[in-house]
Amino acid sequence: MTHLTANSMAELFAGAVTLAKSGEKVSPRGMATREVRDVHLLLTQPRARLLYAPPSRIVNPAFAVAETVWHLSGSDASWIFDYNERLRQYADDGVLLGAYGPRMRNWAGKVDQLARVVEILQADPDSRRALIQLYDPVQDSSGHKDVPCTLGFRFHLRVGRLHMATTMRGQDVWIGMPYDVFFYTVLHELVAGWLDAELGEFHLHVGSMHIYDEHVEQADALTSLSASPIMPDLRTPWTGFASLLAQVEARDVTGHPGWDAMAETLRSYRLWKDDKHEQAWRAADTIDGPLGQALTAWYGELKRRSAKRAATSGAR
Repeated sequence: MTHLTANSMAELFAGAVTLAKSGEKVSPRGMATREVRDVHLLLTQPRARLLYAPPSRIVNPAFAVAETVWHLSGSDASWIFDYNERLRQYADDGVLLGAYGPRMRNWAGKVDQLARVVEILQADPDSRRALIQLYDPVQDSSGHKDVPCTLGFRFHLRVGRLHMATTMRGQDVWIGMPYDVFFYTVLHELVAGWLDAELGEFHLHVGSMHIYDEHVEQADALTSLSASPIMPDLRTPWTGFASLLAQVEARDVTGHPGWDAMAETLRSYRLWKDDKHEQAWRAADTIDGPLGQALTAWYGELKRRSAKRAATSGAR
């Protein structure tokens, strides 16, 4: 097993990309890929979760926020496509059947696994049974397009610190990893808050860590990165959590500074999608902290892509 340890997402990402590029060439489903098997990544500061690595890799922070809210609220609703249209290619009849939310919050229509984790650790802080299972062999052997890459989560409360481990069958480091780790570590922080525990280490165990050949040239341009900044505190009481998520989804003010930044990120992005670009820029400028910086960079990337498409079209 290969081990990588980092203090922030930027450092973790850079190490994972370098590792994946050196991997063995394989082609699952006919897609040329470089793969390293059995990798363990350790993020010592989970709140340093947002990747900011321009110009080589610029993430859409609005999608990171939206996907996190979507998962946490237990949803498989189609509004997520408003933040990432490419997800539609994995949908069956308009629904992502591998969505984590329903499995996490309403497994088989019976169990809120997230609530159960909190109950278990409140009753027995040393428990080894605080688990969330996502992969379902009954559903996921049926041939639908969207099969979860994430198998599940484990939580260990030790000496007042909550440690979390995620197990994945596969991790695409270039496209998926920045968004996955954002969600995982928000979940980690929230559970720690509900247990009145300090935030411990975040572990990521990956069966196949890989990068697609089409992204290697971009990855080669990745230079040294500054450490990811610490994001604002997102801890919030369990009572009222569902309502808070609904407010963020609706892009409303919540009264919680960290979650208000999340809601404002979504509001700004919707303005951009509605072609109100100047308003979107101004809204992004008002968002304090890493999300505002990342959103401004994303708008710059969208503008660059639009200009490139226009130039290509004009040359025909």
